[in-house]
Amino acid sequence: MTARSIAEAKAEARSLREALAAEGMKISHSAALERVARQNGARDWNTLQARLASAGPGEFRLNDTVRGRYLGQPFTGRIVALSKLGSAFSISIDLDRPVDTIRFEGLSNLRRHIRGTIGPDGRSAARTSDGAPQLVVEPQKR
Repeated sequence: MTARSIAEAKAEARSLREALAAEGMKISHSAALERVARQNGARDWNTLQARLASAGPGEFRLNDTVRGRYLGQPFTGRIVALSKLGSAFSISIDLDRPVDTIRFEGLSNLRRHIRGTIGPDGRSAARTSDGAPQLVVEPQKR
């Protein structure tokens, strides 16, 4: 069971509460929320609610595996931070393998972690010298 939104988590809590009541076990709504939080891997309801509230663009969520391009270089990695900035999102990704951000022979700058700001489409507004987005992030297939 993995809630993708606060509304889904609350619906899970209502369903749990109703199912338990049908079996003669009455619990409060807050107790149901706490159980749903633990079922979704959170310490408590406040932690789950904060995690779901900070869920990012489209299908992106904290700890999702993603792929994309950073300064023209392909990457795969895991989202380690995600927060909303108006209509955009600040994202931090730990890379599976370092990415070399310099394209010139003899020079190298390896990155193991990248940060950027992306729109709801997963693309940064910032561009490279050839006009491509500096950062493009796509969800991996689940």
